[in-house]
Amino acid sequence: MSFGVDVNILLHASDRSSPLHDKAAAFLQGCATGKGVFCIAWVTAMSYLRMATHGAIFSNPLSADEACANLQALLSLPHCRALGEEEGFWAAYREVTSDVPARGNLVPDAHLATVLRQHGVVKLYTHDRDFRKFDFLEAVDPLA
Repeated sequence: MSFGVDVNILLHASDRSSPLHDKAAAFLQGCATGKGVFCIAWVTAMSYLRMATHGAIFSNPLSADEACANLQALLSLPHCRALGEEEGFWAAYREVTSDVPARGNLVPDAHLATVLRQHGVVKLYTHDRDFRKFDFLEAVDPLA
């Protein structure tokens, strides 16, 4: 069964100053060397590029080339799948947010949750507790 990886795992793995760096890097190394299919949504990939290169978020931000190379290393693995919105995304998003009203910081979480749901992915590795609000997702914190 496949699983999704949230942006915060990617960010901690890239930020050597993060106290969670070693755990996140080890988790991603396990994804890279494992045989299980793991998924990175395009919304996650773009969020990673935005945040990993941002000086207000990272004390030592990555260059655009470094951040892209990190994503390329994962996306080029034969058991990594890039996921995007499918036909009917808006209706699916509205359904997901009918039970969990999305506003503010929950909007991108609902976006990712909807993409995962459209692709039948029910497990998400994340350090964000908000994903527990989506009852169709099993949110697992590999950094806990």
